[in-house]
Amino acid sequence: MFLNSIQLINYKNFTAQSLDFDSKINCLVGNNGVGKTNVLDAIYHLSQTKSYFNPVTLQNIKHGEDFFLIEGNFIKNLEEEHIVCSFKKGQKKIIKRNGKIYERFSEHIGNIPIVIISPSDSNLIVESSETRRKFIDHVISQSDKKYLFDLVNYHKVLAQRNALLKYFFKNRVFNVDNLNVYDDQLETYAKPIFEKRKEFIAHISPVFNKHYQSISNGIETVSLEYKSQLTEHALKDLLHESLPKDRMLQYTGIGIHRDDLEFLIDGYPIHKFGSQGQQKSFLIALKLAQFDLIQTQMKVTPILLLDDIFDKLDDERVSKLIKMVKEDHFGQIFISDTHQERTENVVKETHQSYKIIAL
Repeated sequence: MFLNSIQLINYKNFTAQSLDFDSKINCLVGNNGVGKTNVLDAIYHLSQTKSYFNPVTLQNIKHGEDFFLIEGNFIKNLEEEHIVCSFKKGQKKIIKRNGKIYERFSEHIGNIPIVIISPSDSNLIVESSETRRKFIDHVISQSDKKYLFDLVNYHKVLAQRNALLKYFFKNRVFNVDNLNVYDDQLETYAKPIFEKRKEFIAHISPVFNKHYQSISNGIETVSLEYKSQLTEHALKDLLHESLPKDRMLQYTGIGIHRDDLEFLIDGYPIHKFGSQGQQKSFLIALKLAQFDLIQTQMKVTPILLLDDIFDKLDDERVSKLIKMVKEDHFGQIFISDTHQERTENVVKETHQSYKIIAL
């Protein structure tokens, strides 16, 4: 699978731009601010129905304009996939595949699998548990429609339960039977989500460890640890126990929406005890493990986006990454960089076909 061409209108800094791509390696080069990352983000947008860097759709429109359009032509299983994403102020975003409008964006997730490695991935380490949950959910959802269905419905029921708690508090009333209806639904959706997340960590951990050792040559031990309140107790029991606190706070404080993924180095949190180099290696290994997992489960090679990778990594780590590419493990790759000569010298080593695109 690969992206053959893309057209952008009023997307971020672009007024109008059309680009054709090589089926293997594409190097987007140019000075800072010309839109290299924005092209990568547009590709991600076509795959995941939203921006990787700014999920607020309105803010992806070029300043002074009232709409944007992204149009991509993919080749998948020797057939063309024509994907269009458009948005106009005051209206709903539209995603079309081969001329047909999706009723639910979730139907598109997994059709164009993609993995991005970016400097902003450091958010996985430094930000809250929500960022790490979204990472887990994103990876699983690309290959498991039922998981995405359960997740969407869990959050719908959660919002309804929270609204009911607020209503009870505001009107000084309470009806436990009404609340139990939502508790039963939450448990129905939460259990398979919990089990899938456990299974995901079990599958990705050994692959992640292999990549970490390959990239870093480190003697330290790294690990991923899934933290969930459901590990020891059923959700229904936890909700019952937490009810007095939920009534006071007017929201649901227990459930799989509180899960976390701990990043550990030698048994300690990497955000406190890992060096910058160790953290970079950790994140790249995690994303490469994501790539392998999607490839194995979906029987298709995801598109790989490498954003500003050479500026953010030392020469040794870049060399290790390029060595992996030489092994022809990857399909189509997009690389953004400010130095054309540096990029071209590196990609030549892969002995793959490539294209330099100056922006």
